[in-house]
Amino acid sequence: MAAMISGAFGGVIFAPQPAGAVSKEMIQLQQQVQQLLQGQQDMRSAIDTNNASMKTLVQQSLDTANQLNSKMGVLEQTVQQVQANTGSRIDTMTQQSQGVSDNLQDMQARVAKLAQQLTDIQNTLQSIDAKVSNSAPATTSGGTNPTGMAPSTGSPDPASAPAPTSGHAMPPISADTLYQNALRDYTTGKYDMSRQEFSDYVKNFPTDDLAGNAQFYLGEIAYAQSNYPDAISQYEIVLTNYPKSFKLEASLLKKGMAEIQLGKKQAGIKDLQQVVKRFPGSDESKRAQAKLHDLGAPIRPAAAH
Repeated sequence: MAAMISGAFGGVIFAPQPAGAVSKEMIQLQQQVQQLLQGQQDMRSAIDTNNASMKTLVQQSLDTANQLNSKMGVLEQTVQQVQANTGSRIDTMTQQSQGVSDNLQDMQARVAKLAQQLTDIQNTLQSIDAKVSNSAPATTSGGTNPTGMAPSTGSPDPASAPAPTSGHAMPPISADTLYQNALRDYTTGKYDMSRQEFSDYVKNFPTDDLAGNAQFYLGEIAYAQSNYPDAISQYEIVLTNYPKSFKLEASLLKKGMAEIQLGKKQAGIKDLQQVVKRFPGSDESKRAQAKLHDLGAPIRPAAAH
């Protein structure tokens, strides 16, 4: 633009024109040049102002983005804390509900056995009554029995009484008593005694309804003592030998937890995913999902191609 102005100015100067006309045109040209220069200056000022405004807007955007990032970081920490607290509460509630469930199962088993014992007692009493009524001797009006011998006075002859036998064996402990003792020792931290009692229960009552529970607690004792290889073995026995056990879900969950504690992360993740898949909606499934989330692992295994 400056070159065009200079060219026009030069053309006016060198063009043959009258002196008055040249002077008038020179003045007009100077005014136009001045206006053009002023316009250029105004444009530069406007551009500078716009640039400053743009820089301010960009800086404000950056500040807002940084603030959002900070708030997101705080929110993420809050969410993590809530998840951690929730996980702790779930663990506590699970332990409490596990104790209630065990007691309920024990009560159901004891009630069923008491009912069976009552039935057996009634049958025995009926059998005794039948034998007594069939074997009672008939008496005569004179008070003597048909053989003519005086009736018995009811006091047995000590000499004819059978001698008491010595060396009677103590009655064996019942399944209910043994299980209750083992569970009480476990809850009070007497792990060695509890391990022996649960082992005796599994050995002596392998088909009892609570045999799977006893086997599960053998795994729990090993887990509590950080003996994770033995815990895994005990949980595996529950999964293999007691497919209808009340503790099937818990055994698979704790087996995965023990594997993770032992450093077998992939095996542990696989078992936790199986808990979610096989027992949806259960407390064990929720605990497995929380642990998988903490590990950054997918909740469900990837589909096979």
